[in-house]
Amino acid sequence: MLYPVIVHKEPASDYGITVPDFPGVFSGGSSLDEALANVQDALETYYEGEEIESLPAPTPLDTVIVSDAAHSGAVVLVDVNFDFLNTRSVPVNITLPLWLRNRIDKAAKDAGMNRSKYLAKAAQAYGA
Repeated sequence: MLYPVIVHKEPASDYGITVPDFPGVFSGGSSLDEALANVQDALETYYEGEEIESLPAPTPLDTVIVSDAAHSGAVVLVDVNFDFLNTRSVPVNITLPLWLRNRIDKAAKDAGMNRSKYLAKAAQAYGA
């Protein structure tokens, strides 16, 4: 979904980005490309652990362009992927050596979980 963001750049500083539709969300980077790519990361951090029912509709560009916040910046559209909010479980087929699958199953049982939950928790702890 395309959302307007406001890019700010002062001499001798990195790029800064604010996202008007998500108050408190900001991004930055040493290049414009890096700063824009970091918007996705900023929104994922903003919504981490949250359960939401709906997202705000993007503010029309003509509204953002004339806003006070955009006065000293440039308005750009960023495509944000909100798939990270989808908590629906889906089957996954993976291939592991038998010994490793058995170790995972034992560790899952010891932790009081099934294999799927154990692997999901391990992936989250690893930073996936």
